[in-house]
Amino acid sequence: MTVTVRVPAKVNAQLAVGPARPDGFHDLANVFLAVGLYDEITVEPAAELRITCSGPGADQVPLDRSNLAARAAIALAEWTGRSPDVHIHIAKDIPVAGGMAGGSADGAGALLACDTLWGTGAGRAELLELAAGLGSDVPFSLVGGAALGTGRGERLRELPVGGIFHWVFALAEGGLSTPAVYREFDRLAAERGAPVPAPVASEVLLDALRDGDAVALGAALGNDLQPAALSLYPSLAEVLAVGTKAGALAALVSGSGPTTAFLASDAAVARTVSDALRESGTCRTTRVTEAPARGATVLP
Repeated sequence: MTVTVRVPAKVNAQLAVGPARPDGFHDLANVFLAVGLYDEITVEPAAELRITCSGPGADQVPLDRSNLAARAAIALAEWTGRSPDVHIHIAKDIPVAGGMAGGSADGAGALLACDTLWGTGAGRAELLELAAGLGSDVPFSLVGGAALGTGRGERLRELPVGGIFHWVFALAEGGLSTPAVYREFDRLAAERGAPVPAPVASEVLLDALRDGDAVALGAALGNDLQPAALSLYPSLAEVLAVGTKAGALAALVSGSGPTTAFLASDAAVARTVSDALRESGTCRTTRVTEAPARGATVLP
């Protein structure tokens, strides 16, 4: 028997970052929006835990027990008192190290796939608790849609979305390490000397999501990690400028980057922005898609 789960990428419509905590994490107000770019995770019984990967960026994906998909299988196996003897195959389509939670998506997908394969009977609450133990973005990859993440992002409140939003993602050459971007955020904050405020979700942004208002959403988008990402990867500023000039309602670095995200008023404008970005030579390639997308889903 094999089980395949499709799991989406995410964009942070808002990423408000608080000061560093004693445990090294930061409190967040993180408005997640799942978008229609997906990885597929397939699991089947095996003599021992094994990870394989295919697709764009597969050569950058670790195939040992540090992989979040492997860690998910191990965590669920420990919870059920079994051995994690499965072959996990990751078919990548979410950009690797691109700030779109591809690794977290793989962890969520493996968690749901193994749960289904083994028939553990774990409920939603148990799976979300296991997901939170794997990483800050993993619970949202299970849930999908839109949600406000607080704490370090793992405590979720699902949000209503009143329409379809059109997005363009420009993929950069290379990647950015999320821990490195947070370290740069802390360095820049110390350099400014002013205290970092507690993170608060924008009510204007939440209203725009609820109302399906792309113009209002574009005006409210924000990412507190963007200055740190631009500091480490300065050429992203040119990518943002090209997409904005081409007609995007708004442009921002996606999460910790280096993928950049562009909100468009409709599908035609999204295609225009995508074409302009590709023709500019400022990015490796582009992807056009919509949001919100469903969370981790077992495929027939």
